[in-house]
Amino acid sequence: MPLKRQYETKRLILRTLDEGDAGKVLQFYLKNREFLKEWETERTEDYFTLDYQRLLIQKEQIVMEHGGSLRLWIFKKEDPETAIGSLGFDNIVMGCFRSCFMGYKIDKDEINKGYITEAARKGIEIMFDQFGLHRIEANIMPRNLRSLRVAEKLGFHNEGLAVKYLKINGKWEDHIHMVLLNEKLEREDRL
Repeated sequence: MPLKRQYETKRLILRTLDEGDAGKVLQFYLKNREFLKEWETERTEDYFTLDYQRLLIQKEQIVMEHGGSLRLWIFKKEDPETAIGSLGFDNIVMGCFRSCFMGYKIDKDEINKGYITEAARKGIEIMFDQFGLHRIEANIMPRNLRSLRVAEKLGFHNEGLAVKYLKINGKWEDHIHMVLLNEKLEREDRL
């Protein structure tokens, strides 16, 4: 089943972007540069340029076309031109594994409004129903309590601690390995 370019929830528009949207992405990162710094890999100054964002979008499009990822940018229906976050499903592996990693980020002024939970519910539906995945994994730093709450609300369960799992903001950080299984797929497999 081909993926749509745009999906909707009650309050949000989730869409894949093309090079013409690089300005929207850049504005999101410029606005949230300090806020996101604690949770992301170190960024060079080039990252915060229009050319770099265009290049990243081009690369993401190629990987998405080959089924290796899905990146959905989040927009409020009342303001469909301003990106308030993104939802990514990366390292999609099919075969007997049928799994991916999920990550998300939100504008500092939009936290605690339920937008990430709403967007992620739709993204999970896409990954389970359209991609046919069995497992979605989210790795979250233990001190990122807001992100852990989102994962728990979505039904993820804790599979343990991955010690010094990812290099975030220049430091190797522990991550809690959260997992959501596609129960519907498991029921279908039993039939």
